[in-house]
Amino acid sequence: MLSLTDILNIAEYEKQRPQYRARMIEAKRHRRVHVGPVMTFVFENRDTVLFQIQEMMRVERIVHDEQIQHEIDTYSRLLPTHNELSATLLIEITDKEEIKPTLDSLVGLPKQCVYLVIGETEIETVFDEEQAEEERISAVQYVRWKLNEEDVERLRFGQAEVSILVRHPNYHHFTQLTNEQRQAIARDLSE
Repeated sequence: MLSLTDILNIAEYEKQRPQYRARMIEAKRHRRVHVGPVMTFVFENRDTVLFQIQEMMRVERIVHDEQIQHEIDTYSRLLPTHNELSATLLIEITDKEEIKPTLDSLVGLPKQCVYLVIGETEIETVFDEEQAEEERISAVQYVRWKLNEEDVERLRFGQAEVSILVRHPNYHHFTQLTNEQRQAIARDLSE
């Protein structure tokens, strides 16, 4: 869990930001998994969430404790719990005219269409209920996977291939994680 004591004030953050940002870019390099042409999953942990909070404070010039606490409370929803992985799913569409048609074509995505696959085991993705809408889908989704002990061990020790599968009628793609990606997210299960 994050608290106010974990957060740097804006002045201190500005001094450290170049090195902090470079470190986070490198850390996220193996936490980013592209699945098909428009979906990217960014696996989250304490460091990535803390970075998002610091960046939000910087951009919005947030300096009051109650406002900072609000950001902490909001972004803490991304933190995985015991034997869990969490990610931000980004539906990345660069052509403005394609945004609405593409998102409309993906309605229903949260209903048993996205899986983390460890070996032969398909683990259903749980989408954030606060974002759920029947007729619309947001381009940013918060997702998580609850793993059992066997899945944790197989992922941690590379005993099985790990991939992400999207099995939606309008978007069917599969990406196997690299060993570096598997190791990066496996460390989250050790924390």
